[in-house]
Formats: sequence, C-alpha cells, structure tokens
Amino acid sequence: MDYNLQKNQNAEQTYHSIRNSIVSAQHRLSTAVNSAMVTTYWEIGEQIFKACGENDRAEYGKKLLEYLSEQLTAEFGKGFDKSNLRKMRQFYYTFPIRDTLCPELSWSHYRVLMRINDEQARRFYMAECAKAAWSVRQLERQINTMYYQRILASQDKIAVANEIQTTEPKPEYEKIVKDPYVMEFLQIQPDTHVYEGDLEQALIDHLQHFLLELGRGFSFVARQKRFTLDGQDFFIDLVFYNYILKCFVLIDLKMGKLTHQDLERV
Repeated sequence: MDYNLQKNQNAEQTYHSIRNSIVSAQHRLSTAVNSAMVTTYWEIGEQIFKACGENDRAEYGKKLLEYLSEQLTAEFGKGFDKSNLRKMRQFYYTFPIRDTLCPELSWSHYRVLMRINDEQARRFYMAECAKAAWSVRQLERQINTMYYQRILASQDKIAVANEIQTTEPKPEYEKIVKDPYVMEFLQIQPDTHVYEGDLEQALIDHLQHFLLELGRGFSFVARQKRFTLDGQDFFIDLVFYNYILKCFVLIDLKMGKLTHQDLERV
C-alpha cells in the first residue's frame, strides 16, 4: 500500500476516534448538567412544599413565594418567578420520590408530564419517553393522541409504538439545538439596562459556559464577522460552527423588539 495513502487513512481513523470521544464526552456532560438542573428544581420544590404545606395559595404560601422569588431573582437572575417556583413545588408533589426521576428527561419533559392527572398514564409516558428518547414535541404528540390508551387497546403494539417516527420524526437539529437557553452564568441582574455590545462581551468572557449551554458540537468561529449581501455589508455578532449539523450558526443579539428589517437579513 502506498505510504502516503496509509498515513492519510491512519490520520482519518485517528480523527474519527478522537471525534467520537469528544461527542461522547459532550453528551455525558450535557446529560449531567440536565440531570443536575432537574434535581435542583426537585429539591427547591421539596423545600417550598415543606415550608408552605398543602396549599401554597394560602396567605402564608403566597407571601413565602413572593419573598423567595424576589430574593432568588435578585441573586440568580430569571427563572425564579412565582409561577416557576409553583411549578417546582408541583414537580416535587407529583414526583415525591427522587430516585424515580429519569436522568434522561429534561425539565421541559417534566413540565409536560405534570399536566397528566392519571398517575399510571404519567408513569407510562415517563418510562416510554426515557426509553425511546422522545423530544418534548414527540411527548406532547403522544399524549395528545392518547398513545397510552391506544397501545393498551391495540393488538399490534409495535406498529403503534413506531408510528411516532412517521407522524412526528425528530429532526437532527432538534437533537442538538436547545430551547430555551439559560444564561444565568452571565450574572446580569434583572431590570438592568444592558447594551447589545455588553451582552456580546459577557458571552465572550464566559465562552466556555456559553458553549456548554449551546449544546453538542458547537465551536466558536468569530465575532463581529462581516458579510456582504447585495452589495451591503452586515456584521454578525457571533459565529459558531456545528460539526454535527455541518453548518454555521449565526447569532445576532437583539435587546429590543425584533423587527421585520431584522428578519429580512436572515
């Protein structure tokens, strides 16, 4: 075999081996971060439940939630308003045994599962969602189409189980692009006026945290990258590349209301 060809093949094999190690590590890290968030919300819900008892809408419960919301938001930023704290309390109330939580499921999955009143159906959807790695959208579709009831009544359970891949297939980008993104690591206080340039600099200063929050396969390319379109120059705030999707991801930061002029540039 030609030496150069063999050398190139060995380099390619080494690259794919290293790449697989990185992807695997990112997946484990993403799962760990997601699991930590779910566990934290469960613990918050447990403490709120124990503090205000069965009825969080009684006078003491309402005042407690208001106080906690003000204090937590001031220190940690958005995500701790009274509505979210009530959801965390409901999370603990709905799933009182922490060991039964599935680390594969996100907080968004659990918010959907909490809408199911039937405990047996809820447990079923929870187990199936973790086993089949349903997206949040797929989980919602299965619930809305009464998947639990249909699979119990069906004689062809395999066909019913597989239909989600046809009716609501999970696109590759949905496995990678997250929604929403949580930027509390920026330590920007609520109700603070921040310019787009300040936000951009804060993201660059916390680039490692930002890459982790973006998800799998992202690498930083440039900031304030100039593009020319129809003879006009545009500057994109942040440019990333995703080697899984094999595409560039352009981020244009907007602190105000999105306008049609902004969309015309996309």
